[in-house]
Amino acid sequence: MTHLDNVDSTPAQRWAFLAIISLGLLMVGVDNSILFTALPELRRQLHTSEVQALWIINAYPLVLAGLMLGTGTLGDRIGHRLMFLIGLTTFGVASLAAAFAPGPWFLVAARAALGLGAATMMPATLALVRITFTDERERNTAIGVWGSVAVIGAALGPVLGGLLLEYFWWGSVFLINVPIAAAAILATIVVAPPNMPNPSKHWDLLSSLWALLALSGLVTAIKELANPARTGWLLAGAAVLAVGGAVLFTRRQRLLDDPLLTFDIFRSRIFTGGVLAAAGAMFAVVGLELMTTQRFQLVAGYSPLEAGLLVVSVTIAAFPFSILGGAVLHRVGFQPLIAGGFLAVTLGTGGAAWAGHHETVPLFVAALALIGAGTGAIMSVSSTAIVGAAPVRRAGMAAGVENVSYEFGALLSVAVMGSLLPVLYARQVPGGLDLSGPLDGPAYDMAYLTIVLLLAVVSGVFTLLTAWCFRGNPRSPGAAQ
Repeated sequence: MTHLDNVDSTPAQRWAFLAIISLGLLMVGVDNSILFTALPELRRQLHTSEVQALWIINAYPLVLAGLMLGTGTLGDRIGHRLMFLIGLTTFGVASLAAAFAPGPWFLVAARAALGLGAATMMPATLALVRITFTDERERNTAIGVWGSVAVIGAALGPVLGGLLLEYFWWGSVFLINVPIAAAAILATIVVAPPNMPNPSKHWDLLSSLWALLALSGLVTAIKELANPARTGWLLAGAAVLAVGGAVLFTRRQRLLDDPLLTFDIFRSRIFTGGVLAAAGAMFAVVGLELMTTQRFQLVAGYSPLEAGLLVVSVTIAAFPFSILGGAVLHRVGFQPLIAGGFLAVTLGTGGAAWAGHHETVPLFVAALALIGAGTGAIMSVSSTAIVGAAPVRRAGMAAGVENVSYEFGALLSVAVMGSLLPVLYARQVPGGLDLSGPLDGPAYDMAYLTIVLLLAVVSGVFTLLTAWCFRGNPRSPGAAQ
């Protein structure tokens, strides 16, 4: 087998290569959420504080989101196949380091290295899909599979984490990546098409660093703002860092002949709608999974596996709706799939709040399934909107923006929800949230309920925003430029 990127490749060759790409993408998605069920165990064995626990989770999506614009363009320059292999290798080595981390801050650093590997790998996966599948309908289906793998990875993380913790120590949630990465590396060498670099493509490291600086400042500011014992100088410094990084990044793009991001790309409402959809869907599903797995472990006494299995309905519902979304897009259009998907998420999140408050587990699981169906439909076609609406010459840029949208949604969700819960709890319990001792169950449940209702409101807003972006119900990305 040689060039999968031409029209003479067989369907079997193309779909086999997609399976390999999906294996790497699955690891990236799983590591976004695999720690949700492992956090209580990490707190006990590594003695992490609340701040350390949030940074252990957020270091990964922070580096991932901050560097992905640059790695997408770097992939255009040195070849996406090579970038995929570099990313897999980095991910495997960082997973090994994380599995045997001696302390919390070492684990934060290892998680940041995992983010570097994922940032190198992830834009390459979508770019390789676009190169491999030249037929529009086949490509839409392939991107639907790609989107479903991302959804499944994020939704499978808590279940896999709980299953591993049932039988092994906490480091196993990272160690499992090592043989998978090794197998994917070997399969890529054997199956993937030759690397196709474009040395004329410019890559700017400084732009990536400014973007990472801005996101780091934003996350730190959110965490500190929510801290009842906040430090004024740290909050002010984080805000300056966020604004300064954003300004420096924007100015840098104007000076470059080949920028990482040209903001005129957002003039396409299809492209902008896709970005909003990807970020909004991840914000909702990641926030709900994080809060739900913590609540049922800390208050209801569930084991990590039981808490993970509770949210598995998200995965079960997401997969078929993600595949279906990509397959029927040309018939039904973007608006029913994306705006309708957010409406399902809104209803499902509201139902989860009601069922959780009344301790009705079957209805709670059904509500999670409705959320999974909605996010599955959204994510499959939001990727199509972003990649398809961008000019071909900006394929790497579009892939970077697409991936950043997902990771920024997850990053913001963990930062906001993880910081908001202790604040809401502290309003009812004078001593605040102390996980080393007994919890006030009703107070924790009220904080949890408030957050879930907030997620329902946010999903409702995204329903309206995406309905506007996809007004006229275009059936292909180029239909409403």
